[in-house]
Amino acid sequence: METLTKTNRRDFLKLAAVAGGGLFLGFHWNSAEASAMEVIGADAMAEGTINFNSYLSISPENVITIFSPNPELGQNIKTSFPMIVAEELDADWTKVKVVQAALDSKKYERQLTGGSGAIPHSWERLRKAGATARQMLIEAAAQKWNIASASLTTDNGFVIHQESGRRWHYGELATEASALPVPSDVKLKDKKDFKIIGTAIHNVDNQEMITGKPLYGLDFYREGMLHAMIQRPLAFGMKIKSVDSAAAKAMPGISDVVVFKNNVAVVGKSTWQVNKARKLLKIEYEAEGAIESTADHDRLFKELLESKATTVRRKDGDVDTAFKNAAKVISREYQCPFLPHNPMEPMNFFAHVREDGVELVGPTQTPEMARGEVAKLLNMAPDKITLELTRLGGGFGRRLKADYVLEAAELSSLIKAPVKVIWTREDEMTGGSYRPAVRYRFEAALDKEGNMIGYKLRGVGINSGNCTREDNFPSGAVDHLLIDSIEHKSPITTGAWRAPITNFLAFAEQAFIDEVAAAAGKDPIQFRLSLLDKAKQSPVGAVKYGIDRMKTVIQLAAEKSNWGTKKDVSQGFSVYFSHRSYVAQVAEVVMVNGKPVIQKIIAAADCGVVVNLSGAYQQVRGGIVDGLGHALYSNITFKEGVPEQKNFNSYRLIRMKEIPEVDVHFVNNGIDPTGLGEPALPPTGGAVANALFKATGKRLYHQPFSKQEEMKGVNLGDRL
Repeated sequence: METLTKTNRRDFLKLAAVAGGGLFLGFHWNSAEASAMEVIGADAMAEGTINFNSYLSISPENVITIFSPNPELGQNIKTSFPMIVAEELDADWTKVKVVQAALDSKKYERQLTGGSGAIPHSWERLRKAGATARQMLIEAAAQKWNIASASLTTDNGFVIHQESGRRWHYGELATEASALPVPSDVKLKDKKDFKIIGTAIHNVDNQEMITGKPLYGLDFYREGMLHAMIQRPLAFGMKIKSVDSAAAKAMPGISDVVVFKNNVAVVGKSTWQVNKARKLLKIEYEAEGAIESTADHDRLFKELLESKATTVRRKDGDVDTAFKNAAKVISREYQCPFLPHNPMEPMNFFAHVREDGVELVGPTQTPEMARGEVAKLLNMAPDKITLELTRLGGGFGRRLKADYVLEAAELSSLIKAPVKVIWTREDEMTGGSYRPAVRYRFEAALDKEGNMIGYKLRGVGINSGNCTREDNFPSGAVDHLLIDSIEHKSPITTGAWRAPITNFLAFAEQAFIDEVAAAAGKDPIQFRLSLLDKAKQSPVGAVKYGIDRMKTVIQLAAEKSNWGTKKDVSQGFSVYFSHRSYVAQVAEVVMVNGKPVIQKIIAAADCGVVVNLSGAYQQVRGGIVDGLGHALYSNITFKEGVPEQKNFNSYRLIRMKEIPEVDVHFVNNGIDPTGLGEPALPPTGGAVANALFKATGKRLYHQPFSKQEEMKGVNLGDRL
């Protein structure tokens, strides 16, 4: 597998045309119809005047090249997209080249990374693209040999006539195929015949990453560009009052100090020089609005949970009567802190603003939105702005925002020069967008038989929007249910964090359901299965999750973990539906020298067809490690608007030696793929908390667990 990088659309077309013939198939990504495809002539390719959004080319040398339009941040779509095309094409995977496409909002639909939606959106489109090219190659061979196309098959990059034993590789047929009409209807493979999809394929960028070839935004360099770092207010809710930049300007290599919006940018020849100079800035701030501390939020949560000014998200049945007549009522509260994103690659972007247009280069999850916001900022038509995507060194939702792109564009427009803005780790942790802090109150009403007849959830979030997911389980399975929420507006900026809202809600919900099951005297897995049976047999209101899919992952996780049969092992269960997929987990804790040790996590996932087995395993394992580490350790607090944790010396992440064994199993149900980048994270906290309760008898209600009184003195990351 070869990978082409830093190749724009026009360059690719010129490169493909040089081959002198071959098949160049253009197709609209936003159409699932084969009729939206067309053969592209070499002359048009050389001129770069094609109106189709993506390209599949087969050169006479038998090299297949396709564009991958979505940003790649580790979710593996730059490998998975071409795998889907190659499967239907019956291609030789070693002959495939992958090109990262630049932004083209007129031609691409959903050219973004977020919500675990790339593969579900493009699955059928990609399959039809590959199948169309394959059918055209078959027709070309049929005409060349003067035989019926029905007598021909394909395999590993060859068209084969079994009766005569003749075979031609695709490159030998590509030019002839380009002269044929594009078929309006093609047959897709039966999924049982897949040869590439479902196998383990290495990431197409592995070689470049290992050898240090420039791939990421931080790698980007343009001769003559300037470097910049920006000092933002130290506290949320503060604004600049005055700036003394004399000492910074006097430093070697510094070309300018620019004050804009609420920022002070130091511009110079190198990041080392501008970072040193930035430390010499003397900036005085004043309050712009509310200045909040973590202690204020703790008080606010308690007050707002008692408020009657809520937004009702869902109400089924007569909740008040159910709780009034209940044999037993369980009420618990759960709270999570703000969290920064901390991708390995800090925010960075290059911008060159000219009178005739703007060039943007860097890592973003939402290139079209970034370009649109830059267009508004500069009062310029979007088609005057180009945006080249680099590989992203992580995002976790942080790069859904375009603030750092706007900084680079605005600064370039002010200094009239190309500039690359780079954030430090401290910038990332103290000036960025956080996972919202939230507090939940759950209540359950049980009848005399231990059946849950009433359920209430109230969420209070800080800049969280709707901090509930009102249609998720157990909605639809409880006769009397009320879910509402309250929002507190804060100057502390928040944004999407991997598996938004559900990253903590799942822990709270699954820990609570376990406690309700215990109060009912029932096994926690059977308790959930009974609720699902109730939702299927006599649903209450809308049921917007797949009952059978959820039951299947529950049963698979129970089977693979030998639930309830292991001696001296405390098991905790959790299951969650998010981003169209289902993941159940069993965490196993053992006692070592009187202390609990998280030994193993078993996961069962239903994400439909697994495209790349290697990538899928890593997505699930990575999600579990991410969820575990943040549930155990991570926490950011504020004192008078100032983040108290500024780097990894004070902000705790999970360490390699603390990662338990992770055993992953997939449900093979043959349905079209659903999301996988996020769904494995939400269930982890609940499974671990429930296992720790089994081992210690202590319930955990807040994250991070290591900060809770119940776990004082316990190193939850210890391994056997």
